[in-house]
Amino acid sequence: MKGKVLITAALPYANGPIHLGHLAGAYLPADCYARFCRLVGSRTLFICGSDEYGTAIVHGAELAGRTPKEHVDIYHQTNLELFQKLGIQFDFYSRTTSKYHAPIVQEFFLQLLKNGFIETKETMQLYSESEKRFLADRFVVGTCPKCGFVEARGDECTKCGASYESTDLKNPKSKLTGSPLTLKETMHWFLKCDLFKEKLTDWLKGLDWKPNVKNFIEPYIQDLRARAITRDMTWGVPIPLPNSTGKVLYVWFDAPVGYISATKELFENQGDPDGWKDFWFDKHTKYVQFIGKDNIVFHAVIFPAMIMGQDLPYKLVDELPANEFLNLEGKKFSKSSGWYIDLADFLTRYPAEVIRYTLAANAPETQDAEFTFKDFQMRVNTELVGKFGNFIHRTLSFVWDRMDRTIPECHEFSELDNTFLANLQTIVMEAKHSYEHFRLRKAAGCIMELSALANVYFDHKKPWALLKDKTKTEELETTIYCCIMAIKALALISFPIMPLSAEKIWKMLGHESILETSNWDTVMKDELCSGKLITEPHTLFEKIEDAAIAIEIAKLQASQTISAASTIKPEITFDDFEKVDIRVGQILSAEAVPKSSKLLKLEIDFGFEKRTIVSGIAKHYVPEALINKKVMAILNFKPVKLMGIESRGMVLSASNGTILELPSLETAPLGSEIG
Repeated sequence: MKGKVLITAALPYANGPIHLGHLAGAYLPADCYARFCRLVGSRTLFICGSDEYGTAIVHGAELAGRTPKEHVDIYHQTNLELFQKLGIQFDFYSRTTSKYHAPIVQEFFLQLLKNGFIETKETMQLYSESEKRFLADRFVVGTCPKCGFVEARGDECTKCGASYESTDLKNPKSKLTGSPLTLKETMHWFLKCDLFKEKLTDWLKGLDWKPNVKNFIEPYIQDLRARAITRDMTWGVPIPLPNSTGKVLYVWFDAPVGYISATKELFENQGDPDGWKDFWFDKHTKYVQFIGKDNIVFHAVIFPAMIMGQDLPYKLVDELPANEFLNLEGKKFSKSSGWYIDLADFLTRYPAEVIRYTLAANAPETQDAEFTFKDFQMRVNTELVGKFGNFIHRTLSFVWDRMDRTIPECHEFSELDNTFLANLQTIVMEAKHSYEHFRLRKAAGCIMELSALANVYFDHKKPWALLKDKTKTEELETTIYCCIMAIKALALISFPIMPLSAEKIWKMLGHESILETSNWDTVMKDELCSGKLITEPHTLFEKIEDAAIAIEIAKLQASQTISAASTIKPEITFDDFEKVDIRVGQILSAEAVPKSSKLLKLEIDFGFEKRTIVSGIAKHYVPEALINKKVMAILNFKPVKLMGIESRGMVLSASNGTILELPSLETAPLGSEIG
């Protein structure tokens, strides 16, 4: 595998720190592949950077009380430091606020416009007169057009689960200020994606991509239509046209171009301003893009279409090994609900190497995978300590203590030796093939397979017994020679996943060079240098105790709270609150609503009358558990029909996005007012 390899990983959004799911989805697989490519002699360029525009950045900045630039500066640096601590070795890590970025994005836009792939349309969007700006859906709340829930989000109702356009909301208002919104006409630019259907279809036919990627985008291409590529805001890459003040390019249009602008920035910094073209304009470059599955559409359809619409010969992606999602202890990672692991904190207790190995061994390559603390403990204790580290330490300690600290000579191989070495070569070749084809999980499996094979060989040959028999000296030396061959192979095949540990092993074998600059095939072909001194062996990994894991689990459970700063709604007056009629009621009956997985039909006695209320709590309560439970409900909502049932009120609940609970009362009489 020679030649040039261009590797890009999805630009992390600078609106918060990366988590384990991000690492497993794109960055660890990309880093391991880049390290492998360098080992096999490819001219390798690994590019990434921060994605720093978009409405989510503006929203996050406003909630935090800082400017968008201050906001992205914080998370750009935070994530860069986390990548460094995790051993993610980019050749260059840029950002989309770089001065190199906007000109290339604008050039992309102008060429697409010139070539007839962009059109303008007048659309109606929500506008805040008090804030003097159009608001994207994440800035909007209002009454759900389906169920009448008054605090529905801009694109989805959290009560009934309906999806819609923000312009469909009733009584829309600003999420930040509470001010009412009106519909106002505005002009936007649209990428005519449908014009690329044939080109994209023909291009895709020639690609041997993972089924989970191809099967997802093939039908998507057939349903392509024009997509808006601009927004009414000031934070972003400006439209490079007259009379377009206040219009910027949508983040999904500008972010992928960041791979190109970052490459250009790198070569300009090196004094070679045209060097970037050697990668992006050469059809022989192998371009591999690592992403999570939530980014498939933009990287497998939209960005290729943008490139197809250019006059310049930009390289289309050759491989797109998109990974599925990594969940945490049975649930999705969610910082807003506290269901996540603070990586910076986690790294103070556990080495990056064991995190990298655990994620690689359980990589979500073809389906969603799960990170659990018990599995993490098992990977470290049983695999890294018990198999991998144990074999290396027991062999090198034997050499250090019993064989004058030197690599012994090799004599005639026995049948068992030959079988062992042949199996070793097979596993190394399998590891090489796995790295080359983005099968990180299999590569990690090869490391453990070779470790187990070597431990069995060591136990079977019993070098401690051979040492006692002077007639077995040559057999002893050959046995240890074979074991050191296995250690060398383990260092090699583990390097892409655990580079620091592999370098330590390499040094313990007496090498003055570094493994990182070595060549895969040369390392495997070179004979061991008999008589070379090894360095004093030391343990590579420490066991994780049960008590430590119990603490991690307890910490995760305790963190399931919502940040107050991210959920406080706009201020209201006492008069506003006085309008809400909240009463105590007792549930008389509860039953599932047919054809709905979320809704329960409740009959509730409020003392002065009984009412039917439909509530979206079916995923959190079984009907039988609710009978006779006293609850609080708002009674002066206008009646709405849900699944054909008239609902006259809303039961109050507490939720952090993951857990939902109905607050209950013990002694308050039915019909009592809450206030």
